[in-house]
Amino acid sequence: MKFLVCISNVPDTTTKIAFTPDNKEFNKAGVQFVINPWDEYALTRAIELKEAQGAGTVTVLNVGEADTEPNIRKALAIGADDAIRVNAHPKDAFFVAKQIAAIAKDGGYDVILMGKESIDYNGFQVHGMVGELLGIPTVAPAMKLDMSGNTATLEREIEGGKEIVEVNAPFVASCQQPMCEPRIPNMRGIMTARTKPLKVVEPTADAARTEVETFALPPAKQGVKLIPAENAGELIRLLRNEAKVI
Repeated sequence: MKFLVCISNVPDTTTKIAFTPDNKEFNKAGVQFVINPWDEYALTRAIELKEAQGAGTVTVLNVGEADTEPNIRKALAIGADDAIRVNAHPKDAFFVAKQIAAIAKDGGYDVILMGKESIDYNGFQVHGMVGELLGIPTVAPAMKLDMSGNTATLEREIEGGKEIVEVNAPFVASCQQPMCEPRIPNMRGIMTARTKPLKVVEPTADAARTEVETFALPPAKQGVKLIPAENAGELIRLLRNEAKVI
């Protein structure tokens, strides 16, 4: 079985967010980038399923420029067999989905996995677009994934509960915890990752459908006011008139 795992290159969760002077782009200066944490669930589960089957391949796909390659190599060190990088800035969700769909169609992949969203934009869009572009089912967000032959059993989160679904390959699934325990590279994996294939391809001629007008930071947090326990009336006044929560 051929697995295609899509990964994003995102700022580390401890990054201090800043934008360029015109507020149209994220300022990358001094920022450490990591594999999108949700994508790590997809990657680890694909590797586990390949190992359980005793056959198959796991290919990592990233839409990004050359500076994403260290994290692609990390994915190879975790256990992916090979990687593809589409040499383009990920302009928007539709553009990324078109690139993924083109690679998936040409490669004949059985299972396409990715995180439920990237932690920088939290769009929750790409998986659904990929499934629609390929004309195959999409299951999102999946918390469990098991395979029996060509049939997958997935558990996904719905409002107020869980839903268990079965689907035949090929299909798309977006992943979240507690699907598996994400793996970290060991020394052997780091060494072998250096020689694993990383193919760079040019993007399809598809335009982005959206454009960023401006980025803005959230309002600065206000100072904390401590109210003595015996002064409940003042607390109620502040909650009603200043915080406006009651």
